[in-house]
Amino acid sequence: MNSAQVDAYLDRIGAEHPAWPTVDVLRELHLRHLRTVPFENLSIHLGEEIVLEEKRLIDKIVRERRGGFCYELNGAFGALLRALGFDVTLLAARVYGKDGRLGVPYDHLVLRARTVDGGDWLADVGFGAHSHYPLAIGERGEQADPAGVFRVVEAGADPAGVRGGGASAEFGDLDVLYGGTPQYRLEMRPRVLGDFVSGAWWNSTSPVSHFVRSLVCSRVTEDGGRITLSGSRLTVTAPDGRKEAADLASDAEVLEVYRERFGIELDRVPTVRKADRHG
Repeated sequence: MNSAQVDAYLDRIGAEHPAWPTVDVLRELHLRHLRTVPFENLSIHLGEEIVLEEKRLIDKIVRERRGGFCYELNGAFGALLRALGFDVTLLAARVYGKDGRLGVPYDHLVLRARTVDGGDWLADVGFGAHSHYPLAIGERGEQADPAGVFRVVEAGADPAGVRGGGASAEFGDLDVLYGGTPQYRLEMRPRVLGDFVSGAWWNSTSPVSHFVRSLVCSRVTEDGGRITLSGSRLTVTAPDGRKEAADLASDAEVLEVYRERFGIELDRVPTVRKADRHG
C-alpha cells in the first residue's frame, strides 16, 4: 500500500494515522473496522467476481466503500496493519459447524499481529459476530470482551482447557472458543493470500455453503450492539443481547437500509436464488 491508500483506508474507518504500531492502536483500528466496514456476502448474489488480490480488496473496501467476507476483510485489514508497521501473518482456520465438525480447509482467514510494545494478537474483523477487540494468542484463560467471553486453547482441548477429545488436531493448532463453544480451529503456519483461493471459491460457489444459501450484511454499532440485514429482515441487537426485528416491505426500503445503515450504494437488491437456498 502506498501512503495515499493508507490515508484513504484510515479515513474510511475514521482513524488517525498512528505514530507507532502499539496494542492500543491495534485495538482501536480493530473496533473502528468492525463499526464501519460491514461483514457481507452481497457480491455472491450480485454476480460480482471475488478476487483475492491486495489491490482489488482495498479498492472494494476503500474506493467502493463496500464490505466483504473473511478473505476480503482480513486480507485488506492485514495489508493496512502491515503498512502501519505491524508484523502481520496470515493464518488459515477451519470453522466448526453446528454439528461440531470442522469445515473445509482454508475455510477462514485470520491475522496474527505483533506490536512494538510486546504481544501477539489474533485480529479478526471478518467472522461476523465475534470479538470486538483482538485476542491474546498466548493467553489460555478467559478473555473478556464487549461481545462476550472468549478463550484460545490448544486444539482438541475441552472447554476447561484440558488436552484431549475433539476433532483431530495438528501440533500447535489452536481452538478459538466463544462462550465455551469452539468457533474455529486455527493453524499456526504462515500463509499467503493466494493460499485461500480454493476456500473462497468453495464458500462463494458451493450449494452447501451458507454464504451461497443466504444473504447477510452486518456490522457492530456505536453502542456495542449489532445491526444485521438478512435479505429483507432487519435485526438490531442491543449490547445486552435483546433483539428487535422487522421485515422491510419493499426493495426501495431494503436499498435505503443498505445506504443509510451500512453506507453501501446498490442499484438493485441482491437475492438468493431458490436453487441456492434449497439445494
